[in-house]
This record gives sequence, structure tokens and C-alpha cells, in this order.
Amino acid sequence: MKKITLFLLLATFSGFAQEIAKTDTGSINGANYKILFPENWKGKLLMYAHGYEFMGTQPRQSKSPDWPQRMKPFLDRGFAVAASDYAHQGLALAQGVDDTEVLRQFFVAKYGQPDSTLIAGHSMGGGISIATLENFGQFYQGGMPMCPLAGRMYLQTRKEFDLIATFNVLFPGHMPSLKETLTFKPDAKPADMRTAFGKAMSIQKAIFEKDSLAVLAFAKHFDLKSTDVPFALAFGENVLRDVVQKSGGNPYDNTNTLYGRFEDNMMMNQKVERIAATVGQAAKFSKYDRTGDIDKPALVLHTMYDQLIPADYAIIPYENLIQQNGRQEHYVVKYTNGQGHCNFTETQTGKAFDELRNWVHTGKRATPGHIE
Repeated sequence: MKKITLFLLLATFSGFAQEIAKTDTGSINGANYKILFPENWKGKLLMYAHGYEFMGTQPRQSKSPDWPQRMKPFLDRGFAVAASDYAHQGLALAQGVDDTEVLRQFFVAKYGQPDSTLIAGHSMGGGISIATLENFGQFYQGGMPMCPLAGRMYLQTRKEFDLIATFNVLFPGHMPSLKETLTFKPDAKPADMRTAFGKAMSIQKAIFEKDSLAVLAFAKHFDLKSTDVPFALAFGENVLRDVVQKSGGNPYDNTNTLYGRFEDNMMMNQKVERIAATVGQAAKFSKYDRTGDIDKPALVLHTMYDQLIPADYAIIPYENLIQQNGRQEHYVVKYTNGQGHCNFTETQTGKAFDELRNWVHTGKRATPGHIE
């Protein structure tokens, strides 16, 4: 089950968070929340947005005993940390934006206006952080999206679609067809995480036994390590099924797609399964989709290798939106040599957060580049 942890990891930190002076828990509009106050709290607030969670899994905020430890870089710097579980799990970017904003309002009403408010989040939570700065930026001094779901939602999840479509051509019989995966079933049950990743383990064994060099070539096409291919497939299948259930149909369409950069592009395009959309993209992706219109410091932190959100999916599309809006002065990307989704150390997270805080405090833009 080690790989499961790797895929759903939000952050791994050593040591223990400083003493928590107070914890506030409850529920707002069906979304559980948790707020942590450090002993040295002096009016600073960090709104934290969590990443994708399999439907039916234990929330990693309100129900997780290690969540305070994962918030250590923020707590140690005197910030109260507030996080919502969101009203539903799975792909919940719009829900996460709304529930995070409702919790921020709750915090202000109960504890008073903080002297500074920042937002941070991992993975989908990084996307929520960006969308929050775009839509509710007047309430924040800055944000730190980490390994974020930063590009347009359709394009980012379309990666999962294309991964499965092309895999099924080269390694038939291991994954469900696109038609089966993307057919709306009103009574469908959420995928069980352990079952999904158990299936990935068996796929890994089978495809490596068949042709390990072909697996390696396929992995490079999607900027993956070969051993991560089966787990990326399992995760992607779950995301696609989740989107279809919440959209009431399939928003993806590859009837006009030309697949390239394979060893035999003609064969790939003749054999790949073609499927047409049955609902529009707006059904799931329109609310809080990316605009690139931010006017507060946004410091993005990304690992050099990410098996779920490769840097080019996270950085380049959003950077283009930033440039279209002339907002480059509000946007900085820092990177680490981390190998895995959101695989940052406590020290790296703390350094990046300190750079964001200095940027906010002095008005001097942080310097893009490497963080040790």
C-alpha cells in the first residue's frame, strides 16, 4: 500500500508541530472544518485547501490525527490554520473554493479580522488556492499553491483521458474501455481506493512481464516513471468516473484528436477508441475555471517530478493566462528536486512560505527558481 500513500500524499513532515493552544471543530453547511491555533498566535490566518480525496475515504483534516503535524510550517510561524473538508469529496474544486470562503467568513465573525490572511493548498487544493485568489483575492494578502491543479480544468483532466485511451491501444485488456468508464450510471458506487490500487498492482506485474521496454517508452510519453504508470491509470480512471457522475454525462471528446509522439502514430490513431461528449464542459468545469487574473502575490511551489500533475501541465498553461492578463508581477514559481506528487520537505515548505511572507511584507517580488 506504499504507492497509495505516494499518490494521495499532501505533504510529509518530520517532527511534531508546536503545542496547539486551541482547536475549533464543527460543521458549516454540511462541510466539517478544523481550525488550529498555535500558542504564539498573533492574529495571522492561513486558510488551507486540501487535495483530491477518493470518495468515502477518511478526510485528512477533521479526522486525521497527523494533520496538525502536516501544518507545522505554518503553525510554527504563528499562523492559525483553518481548513474545510468540503461538502463532498472527489473532484471538488468549485466546492472547495466556496467552502473555504464560507469558513474564512466564519473565522472572521468568530475571532475577528486577522491582521493578515494567506491561502495555501496541495494538488487540487493548490487549484483552489489559485481560484480563491482570482475570485476572492480582496480578502487575502497572498497565496502559496503547491503542486497545483492550475491549468484549465478540462485540459488537466483530459490528460487522464488520453493516458487511458492510448494505454488501451498498446496494452489491451488491462483497463476498462473509455465507453465503459465514461458512461453515466445514476446508481454507480464510488470506487474503493484499496481495490483500485490493488488492481494497479496486478496491472504493473502484467505489463512489465509482457514488455518492460514498451512500458518505459509509454511512460516517457506522459513524463512518468515506468513504475508509476499503473497507479496513474488507477487514479485517472477514478477521476474520470467521478467527473462523469458529477456532470451527469461525459464531457470529453477525442473524435477530432490526433495523437502524436508515439513510435507508430498512424497505428495509434487508427486503433485508439474514439468517444464523443454527451454533456458540455460547463457542466463541471466552468465555475471558478482559471482566468489568470490575480492581483496578489502567488508563489507556486512544484517538484521536479510529479506523477499526477506534471509541471508542464501545472505551470505553462497558467503562466500563459497570467501573461495574457499582464499579471506577471504577481506570479512566481519555485521548484524543488522532489520526486513525487507534492513531495516537499518541511524545510522546503517553510522556506517557500517565508519567501511569500517577505514578498507580502516588503512588496519586493520573490525570486523564481530552485529551493534546496
